[in-house]
Amino acid sequence: TKLAQCHTGQPLPEALLILPSTSQIKGLYTFIRDKNTSRDEFIFYSKRLMRLLIEFSLSLLPFKAITIETPQGFPYQGKRIATEKICGVSILRAGETMEQALCDVLKDVRLGKILIQTNQDTGEPELYYLRLPKDIKDYFIILMDATVATGAAAMMAIRVLLDHDVPEENIMLCSLLMAESGVHTIAYAFPKVKIVTSEVDPEVNDRFYIMPGI
Repeated sequence: TKLAQCHTGQPLPEALLILPSTSQIKGLYTFIRDKNTSRDEFIFYSKRLMRLLIEFSLSLLPFKAITIETPQGFPYQGKRIATEKICGVSILRAGETMEQALCDVLKDVRLGKILIQTNQDTGEPELYYLRLPKDIKDYFIILMDATVATGAAAMMAIRVLLDHDVPEENIMLCSLLMAESGVHTIAYAFPKVKIVTSEVDPEVNDRFYIMPGI
């Protein structure tokens, strides 16, 4: 797209936060990018990567200092997430695969769902289904999609949340893999939204697939 082309070669935006790369992360990506990886292996290793990504995302939330007492009667200077109201919102259907990782690390987390399908002829997103908590505006939102190519579906989902009075700065878009053009497009449109991923790929092809992709 013209918008994607105008961002080519630009530095990645400050709103983007990437899971620090380690040998383990590279090893997991080697499995899920390999065309010869079996379906069972792909699911297993992508779930591991999603868990690491969600843990990293939670570390970016605001925390507050708190003092607790240990069983031995000693004070301990610790931290707790500053808000108890966190809602995970999946962009269906791919985003739903990240829900389990979120539920594994956040007890009693609320969940919402947005079904947005991309028209394969135009590349434009279309909203089909929406289910959000009634008091969604009071929550910090972790918006989940497995991959972000053009960013069109994610942008529509963010607009839906804004229409439900969620403050832009209370939205964190979390995705396993993103294309560079999608990152720029989202950050340009919604500069207060945190964008969190584990790797960024350079291109999107004519069929809207991320390249080199998974």
